[in-house]
Amino acid sequence: MVFNKKTVIVTGAANGIGRAIALAFADEGSTVIIADTDKKAGEKLEKDLQKQNKIAYFIHTDVSDPASVEAMVKSVNNRFGPVHILINNAGISEFKSIFELSVDEWDRIINTNLRGAFLSTRAVAGSMQEAGGGSVINIASTRAIMSEPGSEAYAASKGGLLALTHSLAASLGESKITVNAVSPGWIHTGDYSALREKDHKQHLSQRVGKPEDIARACLFLCNPANSFITGENLVIDGGMTRKMIYEG
Repeated sequence: MVFNKKTVIVTGAANGIGRAIALAFADEGSTVIIADTDKKAGEKLEKDLQKQNKIAYFIHTDVSDPASVEAMVKSVNNRFGPVHILINNAGISEFKSIFELSVDEWDRIINTNLRGAFLSTRAVAGSMQEAGGGSVINIASTRAIMSEPGSEAYAASKGGLLALTHSLAASLGESKITVNAVSPGWIHTGDYSALREKDHKQHLSQRVGKPEDIARACLFLCNPANSFITGENLVIDGGMTRKMIYEG
């Protein structure tokens, strides 16, 4: 398998989309590092995967903290050697009026979603160079290119991720490191059966997205056979951002 024995770090891997990505790479035979602040969920995922004879390790990591990121990557390098793939998935949100959003809340979102991706990529870049190359995926959002009221901090962080993606692709290209973004639309991480028919019908695809849809995209972009793709943003939203809506 393409990803067999490759070392993959997935930030924010304990839940939701990150969890699906971690499971997908584990199924491919990768050594999966679950980097998250959610100790309970992270340790449970680690145990669940290890029971299946898969290689997975949880490392408590706050991606907004440079020291925490450096310590995590150092631990991975010492135990498993070079990192081959990094999925910058960790993210938080806070949707409220600009008149109510505090500066601390703004900073917390930007520092986790955007600074975290920069810090994590910088920390693994040297390791990837030693390995002869690698892949970085930034999980952005369709909210980087379209918005609802009260989404300023989250939208800004995801928009920044898109700019960071092509900038990093330019900086790391000579080291054979590809850097791409994936922008999910509506990805339902809860009880899928609870969704309504009109929820699905909003999409050109006629269904709401699942975390596995994003995981498969990551596998595609990280495949060395697709190394010609770099600096790009793959929108996975069931066609929602291409849908024209008129109200009579």
